[in-house]
Amino acid sequence: MMAQKSVIFFDGVCNLCNASVQFAIEHDKHDIFKFTALQGNYAEAILPKFNINLERINSIILVENDRLYTKSSAALRIAKKLNGFWPMLYAFMIIPKFIRDWFYDIIAKNRYKWWGKQESCWVPTPELKEKFYD
Repeated sequence: MMAQKSVIFFDGVCNLCNASVQFAIEHDKHDIFKFTALQGNYAEAILPKFNINLERINSIILVENDRLYTKSSAALRIAKKLNGFWPMLYAFMIIPKFIRDWFYDIIAKNRYKWWGKQESCWVPTPELKEKFYD
């Protein structure tokens, strides 16, 4: 039986989020992750079972082994599985979640102002299409 991929849900119109996804793809040498926009059909089908309101979510989401992680916990769990020195960032998990998420929320709240926004979701190249859910 094949292992289920971890799925990263991201804001498809956020420039920072799209750059982060492209960074994760580049450093996901073991093909661990699948990706999907929070605005997509897959998110609409999967996230309600975790009681996530798609209208109010302001976070990257990681679903791994049927568990949902948000904000800094999702970001650090993703970093842990990337190649290079990125897994060392997981050490920040020792910082209490409310402190980590306070910093995360500042960035999330200002992401459009600081990095901009696209009119529509980023469309992966044909070579990357298999890493994405609609």
